[in-house]
Amino acid sequence: MRDTLDPEDAKILTLARSARARTGVAAGAAVRDTDGRTYAAADVALPSLRLSALQLAVASAVSSGATGLEAAAVVTTGVPGQVDVVVVSDLGGPGIPVYVAGPDGTPLTALRS
Repeated sequence: MRDTLDPEDAKILTLARSARARTGVAAGAAVRDTDGRTYAAADVALPSLRLSALQLAVASAVSSGATGLEAAAVVTTGVPGQVDVVVVSDLGGPGIPVYVAGPDGTPLTALRS
């Protein structure tokens, strides 16, 4: 992974970290659509509904009319599941960067959809 992120990619990492911090859950995520709009979300764990932060961020983008993604970011204590990367690919296509950072926001790796 690059030593420094593009400012727009750093922004979605900050949004993901903020979403996680606001809710106190294991993961926060954010995505940027092809129009430059951003969507942030946190894990949802209800008795009848479980969505990862990244799944919810992508769903928010779709429900707002996004037709593609440029990048995604996840701040987590764990590792995003394969389904999360697939969800990014469903909207963004192959090759979309999915930045993964630890709870302090330090980028650890970049996956590709």
